[in-house]
Amino acid sequence: MKENVRLLVLEKLNLLTQIEEVGGELGEPDCKLTEPFVVHQDGTLTPWLVDLTNQNTFMIHSDKILTIVEPNGKLVDKYSNLVKE
Repeated sequence: MKENVRLLVLEKLNLLTQIEEVGGELGEPDCKLTEPFVVHQDGTLTPWLVDLTNQNTFMIHSDKILTIVEPNGKLVDKYSNLVKE
């Protein structure tokens, strides 16, 4: 699995995603999320915004992220299985 898979803690949800910091103009989104999945309380993963778009890449502002941590192996394994499908 890609080394850049991280767990992002946002204000109202947690996302497991590949993340890349990108340069941008002041005020522009500066983080590229690829294949983000929502991590639910029971440990299940569902694609983020799946009901609204077919995109699998999203741009967000880094100031929306409270913290970024390395996910545990169990979550990475689940994520890897879902992404390769």
